[in-house]
Amino acid sequence: MPGDLDTQYPDAQSSPGLALWRASNAWQRRIRAALAPHDLTHVQYVLLASLTWMDRTEPVTQRDLARHTELDVMMTSQVLRTLETKGCVRREPHPHDRRAIALHPTAQGIELANLATHDVESADAAYFAALTTTQRESLTDGLQQLASRARLP
Repeated sequence: MPGDLDTQYPDAQSSPGLALWRASNAWQRRIRAALAPHDLTHVQYVLLASLTWMDRTEPVTQRDLARHTELDVMMTSQVLRTLETKGCVRREPHPHDRRAIALHPTAQGIELANLATHDVESADAAYFAALTTTQRESLTDGLQQLASRARLP
């Protein structure tokens, strides 16, 4: 006998939101496990890997990195302080904007980002192996579409 929840779905399995919730939690557990040996949280990894990946021919600011990762600027700043304490990131005055901070991954940070990326990508491959290549591509396209719609005002 169904409960008292007033829902449009005939059962829990029919809810795309619940399915996304469950899949996201399962994936996040795998990513946390992959990052644990590197002593990185998921947010620390995303910021460090993104900074390592970004084109740094022009100074990268905290705002640039926050925009790239779609994280809050204040959270980005706090996490960068932690990464700086760990010796992974260098924060320096911006050469052209006295209000901004320029970010640089250290050699240690670059090495850690690459090691962690290998483990994260292995965890991704194992998690998404249940899908065919076409299903993975379709899932990625759908998630990107949802994410881009979320950015609209």
